[in-house]
Amino acid sequence: MSFAETVLLGALAGGTIFIGLPFARLRLLGIRARVGLAMFAIGVLAFLFMDVMSHGFAIVEDAVNAYKDGTHGFGHAVWLAALLGAGFAAGSAGLAEIESRLRPPVPPPIGGASSDITAEDARALEEQAAEHAHARALRTGMTIAAAIGLHNFAEGLAIGVSASTGEISLATVLIVGFALHNTTEGFGIVGPLGNVRPSWTWLIAAGLVAGGPTFLGSMVGYSVNSTTLELLFYAVSGGAILYVIGEVWNAMRRFGYRELGLWLVALGFFVGIATDLVVAYGGG
Repeated sequence: MSFAETVLLGALAGGTIFIGLPFARLRLLGIRARVGLAMFAIGVLAFLFMDVMSHGFAIVEDAVNAYKDGTHGFGHAVWLAALLGAGFAAGSAGLAEIESRLRPPVPPPIGGASSDITAEDARALEEQAAEHAHARALRTGMTIAAAIGLHNFAEGLAIGVSASTGEISLATVLIVGFALHNTTEGFGIVGPLGNVRPSWTWLIAAGLVAGGPTFLGSMVGYSVNSTTLELLFYAVSGGAILYVIGEVWNAMRRFGYRELGLWLVALGFFVGIATDLVVAYGGG
């Protein structure tokens, strides 16, 4: 498979994330349906967390086994283990630090005592609160897109490496599997938006942030085969996904529907497993 064909198929695999994004434009969904969609997204993200961390740990485990067999030194295994931990910290605590610094300040209240607030002031307070909630929802959605993008970069690396080594059948199955997988990831981005209706420009940007790295990863993987680079992206994306799960979970708790939400989490997790089985079938 040529470099151009690999890049094209990598772009197609990443582009399927746009299938789920238009759901954010629908105004027909009530609070119950939006909570369900958000919790479904958590289920998908939970599977992605398990998936990326298992891949990352497998790389470290292989290094430990290589040291045991005498084919690699102890320092190599320690370096990869430290990279896994540092990357995870960067994706979780580091992302939280960045998000807190970018968070706009809460606007100060208008007027003095509550009895002095006029109807006009009350409306202004409501508008300020709505704008703050709107901005926070869009920021959370874009954070999810970035976390998924890190994960998809590692997937693109797998596509590029398999294509460059001549394993065309494996590369094809990986592309089909990742395409199905990325379709569900679109729901992971828009689910937590709640009743916020993003613009088409925002949706396109989120799709590029989340799906574009599959395209970039396929190019890098075709030209460079680096286990260390792959581990780093697995670690950072794992930490980022865990941070996002906590943010979305906390945001949805106030709406209730606990039992429904947990069922939808389980469904999202199962859908993640089902789509990933296609990749496992091809040996990815």
